[in-house]
Amino acid sequence: MVARKVVIVKGSPRKNGNSAILAGQAAAGAESAGAQVDVFYLHGMDIRPCDACDACHASVEDECIIDDDMQIIYPKLREADALVIASPIYWFTVSAQTKIFMDRCYALGGGDPSGYALEGKQIGILLTYGDTDPFNSGAVNALRTFQDAYNYVGAEIVGMVYGSADEAGEIRENQSVMEEAFELGVRIGSGVES
Repeated sequence: MVARKVVIVKGSPRKNGNSAILAGQAAAGAESAGAQVDVFYLHGMDIRPCDACDACHASVEDECIIDDDMQIIYPKLREADALVIASPIYWFTVSAQTKIFMDRCYALGGGDPSGYALEGKQIGILLTYGDTDPFNSGAVNALRTFQDAYNYVGAEIVGMVYGSADEAGEIRENQSVMEEAFELGVRIGSGVES
């Protein structure tokens, strides 16, 4: 049996922040299910904003012409069975690092009218925020963005885990959210539907 491939992106500027901790839990869960996991810490990478040149959509063979670290991530995303995105909520939506990553995934559409490279892949979402309410914190805005974006490209969100934590590391005190993140990793790592 071939191991499933899972890509996890950490969208926090804090390497050991709360969403990064949840990403670690999901990675451990996916690995426990036998998956091959690649983790990318976006803040530590050179990822520039989309130039809106549309070169990536000129033909099926064309890809993003920006020569930065997304060129490392693109092949992993194309090969992956699943993608997990972990982000803190900053100013009522995902972090800037996460948003740039999502914008640059536009290049995965190419000129192929049959769909995006993320089509058919499983998606997991991990979010942390300071307020205890997902509406007051803006988490609901991020959740809606993920739902709309991945529905559009034909990917399936198989789980969303989110919880309140402010200080770095505080999410560890929320045992139920920690367990949910691990279980999301297990489901994605084994290919179990939501």
